[in-house]
Amino acid sequence: MRRIEILAFDNAQLLDITGPLQVFTSANEAAIKNGSPTPYEAVVVATNAQTRTSSGLVLATAPLGDADNALDTLIVAGGRGVNKACEDLNLLDWIRRRSANARRTASVCSGAFLLAQAGLLNERRATTHWNRCEEFTERFPRVKLEPDPIFVRDGSVWSSAGVTAGIDLSLALVEADLGRKLALAVARTLVVFLKRPGGQAQFSTTLRLQEGGERFDRLHGWIMDNLLADLSLPALAEQANMSARSFSRHYLKATGRTPARAVEEIRIEAARRLLEEGLTVHQARMHCGFTSEETMRRNFMRKFGTTPQAFRDHFA
Repeated sequence: MRRIEILAFDNAQLLDITGPLQVFTSANEAAIKNGSPTPYEAVVVATNAQTRTSSGLVLATAPLGDADNALDTLIVAGGRGVNKACEDLNLLDWIRRRSANARRTASVCSGAFLLAQAGLLNERRATTHWNRCEEFTERFPRVKLEPDPIFVRDGSVWSSAGVTAGIDLSLALVEADLGRKLALAVARTLVVFLKRPGGQAQFSTTLRLQEGGERFDRLHGWIMDNLLADLSLPALAEQANMSARSFSRHYLKATGRTPARAVEEIRIEAARRLLEEGLTVHQARMHCGFTSEETMRRNFMRKFGTTPQAFRDHFA
């Protein structure tokens, strides 16, 4: 039986803990149903016997225990309390020692901050929640942060993107341990993708565009469905039932960017998804409405730091 410890702390994100916990519990249920032995012993551990999550729910948690005992998997949650947890020297020392005795170590969401603070991500590829990537890069320049993937594996260390990405990561761990068939059964039970299409960048832009409220939600949906249409300022203003000047002013105030910039970001993220699916650069450009491959290349470089062709070669 593989022992998995999920590290919690005060003000940790509840789903960072319960998402992975449910995946491994469902994997146990699927294995038993198939007549196999129970594969996992998953426990939530913390410094205190009771740990209050950021949602206010208090969890009864097991003690940290002896860091020098052998362990299959250590998973570190993230959440609002991660910065304070990063100041706990005893906890950081326990994470370092526990990781050294674990077959693999993983983080969910901003739990990557704890792994990085403990020095476990130096010179490694990693990811974290899209909204904290800039802060992470400034604090931990030795980590090779990749802002888009849902999860990243670098050797025995795994990291995942925001919140629900911990479920994606845990499904990948189950697949690595027990095979695709059982992992797929777990995914079906939980009604989630075994391998979610795209990366978290597809959520970052659309979520940020929604931060200004509901006023332009319908417009954003229309843009995503009509990337080959006329998306000029007058055309967008007409869709929004506003004058061009009024639309431009209100849109900038609501979303923090110009309409042209928003269209550019929506197009480039659509192109990225198509490249991941195997379309050529030319096909992606034609599907997304870029006027030329050079325009698409410039925008792609600005957004992802690489060319569309290099991205396709690596991720398709």
